[in-house]
Amino acid sequence: MNRISKILTHHKYIDYIKKNAQAETNRIFCHHDLTHGIDVARVAYIMALEETLEIKKGIIYTASLLHDIGRWKEYEDGIDHALIGAELAVEILVDAGFNSEEILLICNAIKNHRNSAPSNSILGSILYKSDKISRPCHTCNARNKCKRFKEDEKPILYY
Repeated sequence: MNRISKILTHHKYIDYIKKNAQAETNRIFCHHDLTHGIDVARVAYIMALEETLEIKKGIIYTASLLHDIGRWKEYEDGIDHALIGAELAVEILVDAGFNSEEILLICNAIKNHRNSAPSNSILGSILYKSDKISRPCHTCNARNKCKRFKEDEKPILYY
């Protein structure tokens, strides 16, 4: 988990998380912060264990922690946060000691974490599902305004 520590203390990771927080100051819905990244990581890791997938815990946690780092750019410029997030992640991953194969795997998962297509990678698919499942919809005060809820207020979950 040394590489995870390098990510969490990386100046650019810290900067991107702060920019997300600034962009979401008045957001009534879920935020894209460290807590969300950790929640996604925990759910994704459990899913990988339950499905007996051979994905290293560190890779799952890394993809989860980095998957929303470009959210501020989406608010700022309308750029898809998944695409820009994958680009922003590269330098952090290199600095944290990931090899080119791992970087490609993680960045592809980040790019596709909004995609439920069957062509998505195993890591991308788990990231997609865990990103949805990890949300605390049942206790959210804004759920009746959220696009993830239908009119009958049942959450759109992706189990």
